[in-house]
Formats: sequence, structure tokens, C-alpha cells
Amino acid sequence: MRVKKLTLKDFRNYERETVVFSPGVNVVVGDNAQGKTNLLEAIQLISIGRSMRTPRLGELIRFSASAARLSLEAEKKAGVSTVDMTLSGRDKRQVAVNGLPVSRLGELMGVVTTVLFSPDEIEIIKASPRIRRRFMDIALCQLSRLYFYTLSRYNKALNQRNRLLKSGEGRGDTLDVWDLQLAASGAKLIHMRRGFLDRLAAHARDCHAFLTDGGETLSIGYEGVAGGDEAEISANLTAELARTRDRDMLLKYTHAGPQGDDFWVKAGEIDLRKFGSQGQQRTAALSVKLAEVEMYFAQQGEYPVLLLDDVFSELDGRRQQKLKARVSAFQTLVTCTDAQFQTFPDAKVIRVSEGRIIRGAT
Repeated sequence: MRVKKLTLKDFRNYERETVVFSPGVNVVVGDNAQGKTNLLEAIQLISIGRSMRTPRLGELIRFSASAARLSLEAEKKAGVSTVDMTLSGRDKRQVAVNGLPVSRLGELMGVVTTVLFSPDEIEIIKASPRIRRRFMDIALCQLSRLYFYTLSRYNKALNQRNRLLKSGEGRGDTLDVWDLQLAASGAKLIHMRRGFLDRLAAHARDCHAFLTDGGETLSIGYEGVAGGDEAEISANLTAELARTRDRDMLLKYTHAGPQGDDFWVKAGEIDLRKFGSQGQQRTAALSVKLAEVEMYFAQQGEYPVLLLDDVFSELDGRRQQKLKARVSAFQTLVTCTDAQFQTFPDAKVIRVSEGRIIRGAT
């Protein structure tokens, strides 16, 4: 797929601008704090309904404006789609796809598929399990609306069980009811995550071998409730919920379940989460993101839009060239400074200055 056109009104530092993208590599050039990243943020917001930089939608509205409006036109094999989004008031959001209002965020998933890589994405490797779970959830929600709705059901059941525990009323039959719901939806989540990581691992191994010239072998594996299918996972999760119930009641929150799961990333026998160097962690994170791109293509028959935010400043010359060769096959949006954009001499240049599109509007 590819993004054809983006229009912003009162979004971040953009008063009203329209930018047209080429189907290949697009380089967004400008000094710091001019609005380069804001363009990528707008596209990802339309893609997944969330900002990559803040959970507060109100912060995305331009200072002194009452609302922000975003409109994006994208093309897939199935045809052209439009997404319109309005942000207003206290984190209020209204979305329409092809002119029809969307009442649930799940209906937005998969309309515009994107993969983001920025210097912060190294956190996928070195930060807490919560960051890795968020990575899996975002990727899987774009790949599968079933996953999105299953995750929503699980989180609602988990919140209800935790409320019972905090109230001190979580006893016997009341917890049993929620345990059944957690085991059913939790098993589905875990099974889908395991399948996702199995597929991701194969692509990540190939991408990592390409970036390192075969110098290291990357492997990825899931850490969570065991089981070969949903039924077995559900049975094991039910047993784990029963085993940890006394601790749950004492500490007043649920310990067992996919909300505590993780995945490991290794180069050879080295667990990169704990013992990898900064360079190893950054290369592994890039490999994982490129693998995500290839997964979309394998499942959907077309590539997502790759968003690269200030990535080239973090890579040495050899890996810059490797990345350039890899992304030339699909639409990519790259933010960089004037000193870096010559890396892509054939790219469309979109120049940004003080929230204005100086070059690339048409």
C-alpha cells in the first residue's frame, strides 16, 4: 500500500498544509523542531488511532486552536481509501473511513498499515517487558482485527477482576467467573502472539544476517504460559490463576496472564535485553522492524508504509547503505537533516520549515 496525500489542519505546529507523497522513498528534510516528525506522527495516528509520542490527544491540537483535523488518502490493491480524523475537547476523537463514521477503533485497524522505526525503538530490545508487549499488540492489531477485539475483551475482564480484588470482595464464585473469561480470551491472545513471534523470528533472522553480513544469528522466543494450542494454553492459564489466587487477593491485582508476558531476543547465546551492547541492540531493533514489514507483505501481499524518524543519525555508514538498499522496494518516509538526505538522491524531497511545507505540497 502507499499513502498518496495527507492534509493537516491545526495539528501540532501545522496550521493548514497538504503534502503529496511519491510511491517510493520520500525524504522529509528540515532543521530540528520544524515539524518533520509531526508528519510521521500524523500518519501513524491515522493508522493505529494513537500517537507515538503522547497518550493525550489534546496535546496534538495546535496552540490556540479548538480542534485538529487530519485527512489521509491511501491506495491498496483493493482500491483507494480515505480516513478523516478530528481531535477536539478533552481527548475526543472522531474518525470516518471512506466517509462513514467509525464508532469503534477496531474498524480503523488495517485500513492504513504502517511500521515506525525511530531511535526510541531500541527500547523494544533493552527496556521493560511492557514495551515489548506493546510492540506485539500494535503489530498484531494492524494484522488482525480479531486480535484487537480479543485484546479489548481480555483487558475489560482483567480490569473487572482487579477491581474486585482491590475492593476486597473478590472471593470464591465471583473470581471464578472472571477466571473463565480471562482463560478463554487470554489463551487466544497468547496463541496468536506465539504464532506472530514464530513468523517474525524467521524474517528477523534474515534481516539481521543482511545487516550484519552474517556476523550474528538472531533468534526470538516467547515467554509466557505454555501450551501448543488454545485449549492447552487455557487449561494452563486456568491452573495458574488458581495457583496465584491467594497472592492476588493479598496484593490486590492479577499476576497470571498475558499482561505479564515477554519475549527474548538473542544474538547467538547472548540475551540482548540484558547483555547486548548499544550497537547490537540497535541493529536487533532495526532487524525486528524490517521483519515486521516483511511479515505484512507475506500475509497481505503488499507492503506497509515504513516510517523512519531520524534513524540515519544513529547508524554507521555501512548500515545506512544496507538500510537504503532494503527500503527501496516499498514506500518509505524518512526524516533527516540537510546533511543526511543525499543518502537518497532519487527520493522525493519534502522540505519543512516552521510547520510549513516549503517543497512537496503538490
